[in-house]
Amino acid sequence: MNYFVFRNNTIERFFPKEYAFSGYDDISNIPTDVDGYVWFYQVPVKFDQGVLAAEIDSYTQKLGFVLSQIDKSKTMMALTMERLYSVPFTDDDHRLRSSIDQYNAALIDLAEQHTNLKVIDFSEFTLRHNAKELFDWKFYFISQMGLNPALHKEFKSWLARKMESIALKRKKCLVLDLDNTLWGGVLGEEGIEGIKIGDDYPGKAFLYFQEALLELSRNGVILTICSKNNEQDVLDAWEKNPFLILKKEHFAAYRINWQDKATNIKELADELNIGLDSFVFVDDNPTERELIRQLLPMVSVPEFPAQPYELPIFFKQLVDDYFKVYSVTDEDKKKTEQYKANASRAQAQHSFTDFGAFLESLDIQITIETANEFNIFRIAQMTQKTNQFNLTTKRYTDADVRQFMEEGWRIWCISVADKFGDNGITGCVMVNDSEIDTMLLSCRILGKGIEFAFVKTVFAMLRNEGVKELGATYIPTSKNGQVAEFWDKCGFSLVSEQEGAKYYSANTDSLNLEIEDYYHITIK
Repeated sequence: MNYFVFRNNTIERFFPKEYAFSGYDDISNIPTDVDGYVWFYQVPVKFDQGVLAAEIDSYTQKLGFVLSQIDKSKTMMALTMERLYSVPFTDDDHRLRSSIDQYNAALIDLAEQHTNLKVIDFSEFTLRHNAKELFDWKFYFISQMGLNPALHKEFKSWLARKMESIALKRKKCLVLDLDNTLWGGVLGEEGIEGIKIGDDYPGKAFLYFQEALLELSRNGVILTICSKNNEQDVLDAWEKNPFLILKKEHFAAYRINWQDKATNIKELADELNIGLDSFVFVDDNPTERELIRQLLPMVSVPEFPAQPYELPIFFKQLVDDYFKVYSVTDEDKKKTEQYKANASRAQAQHSFTDFGAFLESLDIQITIETANEFNIFRIAQMTQKTNQFNLTTKRYTDADVRQFMEEGWRIWCISVADKFGDNGITGCVMVNDSEIDTMLLSCRILGKGIEFAFVKTVFAMLRNEGVKELGATYIPTSKNGQVAEFWDKCGFSLVSEQEGAKYYSANTDSLNLEIEDYYHITIK
């Protein structure tokens, strides 16, 4: 990606070579041929605190002007301001600190007005270092470099992770061991009352870890268990030990048996319908960790701390490396319940010999809604995260979606619920004029024919709006092979094929729009 960086000091070394840069504190040139923008202003080296504060105050207006000029579909990432170096002459001179605080608060205010502005907390990086490490006077005098160049590799790595969080890229599922991982000791040897959780150290450390994991699950990360234990012993512990924060209901699925953990994790992936590359495996046993690394290399396996008091540091690193995103939607927060419901659906299906009867028993409720202020972010999120059932795999930001709406695109999202639970917003269709630009669905709702009910309803709405000829595209990726024939199944005709990409067309009058009556569809 090619970004343009607005700056007030020398920072070229801290960004990829393909990035371009403004002059110092120069907003006269705002290029349009870039993928996005970065705003990286830091406290100038000046001694007059009043002048310095006034200069910082002016930066907010400059950023506001730039935001008004750039394409709303392109993201601007603004780093907060931190005091890398300054010399206050009195202990009670708070004006500079106040100006920095006001500037950072103004970034948040601007982000509420401009959805394409994403604020990155630079203090997350600076707090790792003391003042001497952050600022190097030699390089400042040579080139006006306001940040120590010795930190450039660390900064690049940190910023890359922050940009991934903005792009909504994170792992989906955390697989957890039990003994000496979620509690101290071995349940089978020490019993329900003997495991260490709560009370004194090391129980306090494991209690902290469970509290932290519970909050992680509330923010959309799926928790599962993979443990070599007697299942009934664990069920009894969940029920009877009052100090356990994480109980059975907090896990979307579990494998508690004496089978090898690689096989168990593959079964969990199948049950939840999640790719193995979405899993992170946490286990105190180095042998188990190495087994997963060897047999399931697509699963991420971090090193577990040697001592329980290191669990807070481990948890923070776990979040930073695998699970941090810029923001969390309501649908994200319901992930565990949604995947538990999926497991219940799979179990229910086994009791039916007729698939149609099974679908009818589910009482499937489908809501199709036009894109609006309340679902834009979720729609953008799905374009960023959905890989398997995604016909074109085009990635869009919420700013992009908003821009498409302003340009007259027809955009719908789908919500699905049944007797087992509400899956929330799980798919979308974007139509530009008479061309289907995007068609995607979450893997959570696949396998029940919902995709055809959805697009047939969309086709009917387009036909009613006067669209006769409709185009569609399939662009192959390493993960979306299952939808290679989707448009064929919908009744579209193949027009051409180029480098694996397929281009289709259809006359809406000739499409079969019949929908089974066990799909209960509401259009908003």
